[in-house]
Amino acid sequence: MTSLLLLRTLPLLRSGFLSHRHQASIAAAGFLSRRQRLLCSLAEKPQLREDDSPGEEGSATAAISSTPSPGGDNWRFEDPDYRKWKNREAEILRDIEPVALLAKDILHSDRYLDGERLDFEDEKIVMEKLLAYHPYSKDKIGCGLDFIMVDRHPQFRHSRCLFVVRTDGGWIDFSYQKCLRAYVRDRYPSHAERFIREHFKRASS
Repeated sequence: MTSLLLLRTLPLLRSGFLSHRHQASIAAAGFLSRRQRLLCSLAEKPQLREDDSPGEEGSATAAISSTPSPGGDNWRFEDPDYRKWKNREAEILRDIEPVALLAKDILHSDRYLDGERLDFEDEKIVMEKLLAYHPYSKDKIGCGLDFIMVDRHPQFRHSRCLFVVRTDGGWIDFSYQKCLRAYVRDRYPSHAERFIREHFKRASS
């Protein structure tokens, strides 16, 4: 009789056990699903920095949106000193650009052959806007200036430069970039060094 009762109740116990396991697995799956959603939601939220106040709503979002993007210069224009520098930088560029472009054109185009004298207009500009500001212009001119010519550099034969040809027949090269740097230092003393650092690749010897 006892064995008969056990046989009858065994399926019920088994089904109850399986039902309990099924419910436990569903509960575990639900817990894992909720945990996964929680982790995802945390990953999506902006993290607070150490100096943010966690009690202030939206402080992290404000900190992220107000942080300037790397390399961007727009935020700098809020600084009056930076705006002043950029305005002066543009002024210097407008001032020296025409003569700098002329010097490059004389040296790097086919307008002049090696050893050729500059024409009157080019020579006048080079003398007044460049050579006159060279730190050693008096030494370059020496006994007197006859004319300006273009020729190969005496040491670096692959490059060309400007030469002072003296009245005694002697000649010596000069750097137009050195002339421009001296001009900028003379005309814009408070901004010259920064401009030279940013716009001249290297100092000529």
